[in-house]
Amino acid sequence: MAQTQSSWRPTSQRESLGPLTGLRDFVDRVAASSPARLALLSFMGVILVFTVILSLPFSSADGQFTPLHQSLFTATSAVCVTGLTVVSTAAHWSAFGHVVILLAIQVGGLGILTLASVLSLAVSRRLGVRGKLIAREAMNNAGRLGEVGGLLRVVVATSAVVEGLLTLFLTPAFMAQGEAFGAALWHGVFYAISSFNNAGFTPHSDGVVPYQYDLWILVPLMVGGFVGSLGFPVLMVFLRYKARVRLWTLHAKLTIVVSLILVALGAFLWGAMEWNNARTIGGMAPSEKMVQAVFASVMTRSLGFNLVDMNHLTPSTMLLSDALMFAGGGSASTAGGIKVTTVAVMFLAIVAEARGDRDVRAYGRTIPEGVMRVAISVIVMAATLIMIACSLLLAISGESLDRVLFDSISAFATVGLSTGLTSELPPAGVYVLTALMFFGRVGTITMATALALRQRSTLYHYPEERPIIG
Repeated sequence: MAQTQSSWRPTSQRESLGPLTGLRDFVDRVAASSPARLALLSFMGVILVFTVILSLPFSSADGQFTPLHQSLFTATSAVCVTGLTVVSTAAHWSAFGHVVILLAIQVGGLGILTLASVLSLAVSRRLGVRGKLIAREAMNNAGRLGEVGGLLRVVVATSAVVEGLLTLFLTPAFMAQGEAFGAALWHGVFYAISSFNNAGFTPHSDGVVPYQYDLWILVPLMVGGFVGSLGFPVLMVFLRYKARVRLWTLHAKLTIVVSLILVALGAFLWGAMEWNNARTIGGMAPSEKMVQAVFASVMTRSLGFNLVDMNHLTPSTMLLSDALMFAGGGSASTAGGIKVTTVAVMFLAIVAEARGDRDVRAYGRTIPEGVMRVAISVIVMAATLIMIACSLLLAISGESLDRVLFDSISAFATVGLSTGLTSELPPAGVYVLTALMFFGRVGTITMATALALRQRSTLYHYPEERPIIG
């Protein structure tokens, strides 16, 4: 008995991590008080790390230090999987810089908190309640708490499989273009990661324009971008239930249906508006015009590769592109924008109001009023941020509203398409777009999560009175 007592050790105290103990305790306090704030701080910290690395001489092709506004913008664009650039990715950055950018894209696409949760799961083989809360926050509260571990595995496995398959298709395609195996493999990996994460970065100085007639390159890019824009919760549902649509969640149904509608409608309208535009696709064969229209529709959803000069689009096509970029992709995905489920909820609410229905319904389910309030808040906040950014950029650059609005929406929705304004801006304008990319990537997610989880219980209820609307 004495020996048993002497071998007993208290287990309530946590193991010390030396100088990292304070950092761990700080993270625990922030995670306990607000997982959304932890997401915000994590993105900021990672962006600063990549900014420092990209500023160093060995990250640039000429061996010189990169100015702060350029390295910060590039790091933010990569981590926020946007694709906007102020310097040529192919010409300015060294091979090391390209690897750093690719790593930043992968980290930003999966999500910093997601990666941290995966590492924790790999080390300890389990996630505690707090770890699951953090991981679920990273994925925009997708799924129930007990499903977080499985969802994390789906995130990593799906990313690896899809990017691997894209690489297998793209590498031979680049070899067929005359590239050596090593260069083709590198470009295949780069485009695979960039497309699936909806980043839009390209290692070629002319982007994908030289391949505008090569379907072996264009189709994998479109498929990778579309799959990445659906979101991991949707992919998890599809992997679990396959084609048994009746078992799909409401979120998965809305995301897939609205995404397909936007791609089809966007391609039809884009093609119709540009059909006779000699500066874009007017001189192409009808089949080539249709391919270009579909590619442009997918790209404006958040991917960001372009085959035509955005300045050559008709004003109506630019307005259509603004709308498609603003809508974006699916929640908890690598795409940006206000998300297609937000668009779906607001459309369903309008239809219900027009019909005089008390409830907003879809696929045999009633959408709670709290979800509609969150959707309204996300849309208003997004429009407000874009309006503020446009006002500042108009004052800084003196450019026309159509160019400023296009690049502002592209930055907020993390698309990466540009009229060329981004590379022409002075440092003050670059910082404005940098902030817009950051808030576009984490702002709406953080705000929506905070609004969805924040509930106050009151002991009283004021009398109701309807103001006049409209």
